[in-house]
Amino acid sequence: MECQSIIEKLKMISDPKTLEGMSRYGIKTDKAFGVSIPNIRALAKQVGKDHVLAQTLWELGYHETKILASMIDDPKKLTNEQMENWAKDFDSWDVCDQVCNNLFGKSSLAFDKSFEWCKRGEEFVKRAGYVLMAVLAVHDKTRADEDFFKFMPEIFNGSTDERLYVKKAVNWALRQIGKRNLILHKKAIEYAQNIQKIDSKSAKWIASDALRELQNPEILERIKK
Repeated sequence: MECQSIIEKLKMISDPKTLEGMSRYGIKTDKAFGVSIPNIRALAKQVGKDHVLAQTLWELGYHETKILASMIDDPKKLTNEQMENWAKDFDSWDVCDQVCNNLFGKSSLAFDKSFEWCKRGEEFVKRAGYVLMAVLAVHDKTRADEDFFKFMPEIFNGSTDERLYVKKAVNWALRQIGKRNLILHKKAIEYAQNIQKIDSKSAKWIASDALRELQNPEILERIKK
């Protein structure tokens, strides 16, 4: 499918109500068609994997073409340069999260990038660092617990960032790591309790929300299984 055909298809399946909903959830809509994620995913299946087309779609700069690009690109072909260039273009939390879930998190570069980006100043790049931690915790089934232990000091350090989309990602990373297994659950509880002692509204929210989930008996039973 050629690029112009994809744009025409996105216009056809766009919905003003979807655009309104995006705006309500803090998503930038100045360059968006208003296409739902399930519909973008269905289109991605029609298009198939295409690394070159993904680059073109990303460069168009539309909200939906960026997300579609992340769905059709090949994580094995990712380079450090591409990841940096795309991360610089993150302008909303959902593009950041979709790219990390669909593409970046499947790359062999993801682990190192999570450490690098969580120290960056740009809000959505920093968010991406913590989102990658969460994605790896859920999907990288073979990674050793020791690697996730290394994330914990970065989660502690990021917990005082008051920016909404950063603190939510820090919280997400902490919760997902804590739900991976009993060993990491214990470590996440320990760090959450230490974060709770920090004199910071953001840190206290991150810790209390994480503890609420991680100490839920149903969650704990699920982890044991």
